[in-house]
Amino acid sequence: MKKIEAIIKPFKLEPVKEALTALNITGMTVSEVKGYGRQKGHKEMYRGAEYNVDFNPKLKIELILAAELVAEAVETIRSAANSGKIGDGKIFVLPVEDVMRVRTGERGMEAV
Repeated sequence: MKKIEAIIKPFKLEPVKEALTALNITGMTVSEVKGYGRQKGHKEMYRGAEYNVDFNPKLKIELILAAELVAEAVETIRSAANSGKIGDGKIFVLPVEDVMRVRTGERGMEAV
């Protein structure tokens, strides 16, 4: 099993969700996060005053998948989240040792 963590722009959530659903990947966790990478924030104006926004709003999508589905899921996320502009995000793939469903005690892929 593998865990995919994808940091994407908020407006790309629906395209990513629809693309993953088309692959029959249905379970995911989505969190609102803030961060920056190469884009390093930006300046905005509010009531005539300029101020720095150091962290940009992003969404973090987390998925647990069978190892054989990971390559296709990563490419699907990348293509659906790509706008071609700086700050499109990152995708991380991590190993998962075990998963347990709290309600039933099922373990491994049956719990996913």
